[in-house]
Amino acid sequence: MLSFQRREKYGVYDLQKLIKLLRSPEGCPWDREQTHESIRRNLIEEAYEAAEAIDEGGAAHLREELGDVLMQVLFHADIAEDAGAFGLDDVADATVRKLLYRHPHVFGDAVAETSGAVLESWDELKRVEKSQLTVTDSLRAVAKSLPALWRAEKVLKKAAKAGFTVADFARNHSDKPDGPGAELLALAERCLRDEADPEDALTAAVEEFIAAFETWETAADN
Repeated sequence: MLSFQRREKYGVYDLQKLIKLLRSPEGCPWDREQTHESIRRNLIEEAYEAAEAIDEGGAAHLREELGDVLMQVLFHADIAEDAGAFGLDDVADATVRKLLYRHPHVFGDAVAETSGAVLESWDELKRVEKSQLTVTDSLRAVAKSLPALWRAEKVLKKAAKAGFTVADFARNHSDKPDGPGAELLALAERCLRDEADPEDALTAAVEEFIAAFETWETAADN
């Protein structure tokens, strides 16, 4: 039986130590067997649950869900440390260096007086940091693991800054793009023009659909 010092209040490094104990040879078989790949989905699910807690507006629920996200980060860092790849301090070091580099208007001589200017600077510095020499490079860098509508929105926004739209896509495509994918892409562009989050728009429509179905089902049962 492993011992863990009980406290009235725990901190981040207590959680890190607990995860190390759980993944130790004397710890939990399940925790010990996990890999980056096996718990990849867990990280995504916990992030979505944290986002839902934000939408609900409850501090206690958000605190819980952020803890679950943090646990996933520490879990992945511990797996990497065991493999000799990197540890939690390496993760923190890289993030601190990134934030210092991408905030020259705070820690350097650059000027960015509006949030819009900050975002423009951030994107430019990111392109340099990631060696993205063309706009196409930046489009391809948008994570494929994002929900498709969010990915479409990010790609379309970057392309629009270069003057390329879905209409240009249709004109320049060897075969006329057709089907539900092309329609969804056009709808994502419409959301971009309307400054509407496509995922939020679809979620709201789904909720309205469920409410309408409930009305229909209740009427059908009576």
